[in-house]
Amino acid sequence: MFRRIVLTAVLAGLISGVFLWATHMIKTTPLILAAEVYEHATPGAHGSVTPAAAESVGFERAAFTLLADLVSAVGFAFLLTAAVSFKGSPIDWRHGILWGLSGYAAFFLAPSLGLPPELPGMKAAALDARQIWWLATVAATVAGLGLTAFSPRRWVQALGLGLIVLPHLIGAPHPEITPGGVPAELAAQFAINVLVVSGLFWIVLGGLTGYFYHRFGNS
Repeated sequence: MFRRIVLTAVLAGLISGVFLWATHMIKTTPLILAAEVYEHATPGAHGSVTPAAAESVGFERAAFTLLADLVSAVGFAFLLTAAVSFKGSPIDWRHGILWGLSGYAAFFLAPSLGLPPELPGMKAAALDARQIWWLATVAATVAGLGLTAFSPRRWVQALGLGLIVLPHLIGAPHPEITPGGVPAELAAQFAINVLVVSGLFWIVLGGLTGYFYHRFGNS
């Protein structure tokens, strides 16, 4: 069982990590570079903003992005594989996609309702407060989804739904709203791209996890 979990998590994580890196390079990294232009902008005549020249994606930046994506993907793969193993139900790539979508809901969608993806130069609340709310939201969503999906008792399912909603009733930390240098169109495009990229990543990760877990169980 240990070998099955490790092989599944490593292979699914590495493949989906490379996929995540490729989509980041195409869809989100160019927007981050564009935002950094505004982040380091200098005041121009009549109070206007004069952006600096945009930098291209260099080898070092691409390599560190790949490393970060691989580490994150393998880590998420271990969490997903452990959850699948704990549940103990038969699984294939189709069921794996459903597990992946659950991970997407818990680790991205739910936290993003309070803390949407941010570009460099955007106003944000204190890092400690955001991290605490993010962790609490993920934990509450994971627990809530588990109770709602796997318990046959209605009151337990209701408790699970309450856990999912609770962090949003409390509210995420937000800074005072002031004018920023990053154009709203750029921020909106980034948020949409991250939403799509993250969803595709979790679908790929879930499908690969289900496929490899099933395959190594039969070998």
